[in-house]
Amino acid sequence: MVDAAHEQIRRRILDNAWPPGHRMLEQEVALALGMSRTPVREALVRLQAEGLVEVVPRHGMRVLPVSPTDMREIYEILTALECLAAEQLARRRPSDDEMRPLVEATDAMDRALAVDDLDAWARADELFHAQLVALAGNRLLQATVMNHWDRAHRARMFSLRLRPKPVNSTREHRALVERILAGDAEGAARENRAHRERASRELLAIFERYKLAQM
Repeated sequence: MVDAAHEQIRRRILDNAWPPGHRMLEQEVALALGMSRTPVREALVRLQAEGLVEVVPRHGMRVLPVSPTDMREIYEILTALECLAAEQLARRRPSDDEMRPLVEATDAMDRALAVDDLDAWARADELFHAQLVALAGNRLLQATVMNHWDRAHRARMFSLRLRPKPVNSTREHRALVERILAGDAEGAARENRAHRERASRELLAIFERYKLAQM
């Protein structure tokens, strides 16, 4: 039950269903999860150790804000690893069939933006980046990326409706796919770095503004 409570609370925080600053009494959390207070209490202690919540005695919990410093460092790591994945994939000269998941994810992003479905866009965008790393074929690289995936997901979901409409992403994704199909390893890494750095600047600007607003 503790594991189940931990996972449900964690998922709501990562998906921004419970955004930074959200406060709930322990009993309210238990009612929301349909559980008793004992597993919830233990789960909150674990989440506090993970830096996601602050447990406030007699006042339940408060969801902690996204740290701009942490996000900057995480995006630096993800950018470097994804560029390496793009290089490795381009050198392998994958077939059109192998690259279809990246093309389909990019098409899904276009469709989502056409109907202003930002949640669907975010799912397709994450799928593109997950597939990019998986197709590189380096299991340790993929595992390292996934170690940081949840916190990057939380950052994207928090900023999803605060950032400009992400119209540039599909164009940048298609340019990256073209470089990979052409076997241009350096060009693929360059396209991915430019894409990630642009997105990172937008996200970090939002986190900095939010941080100042909380002071």
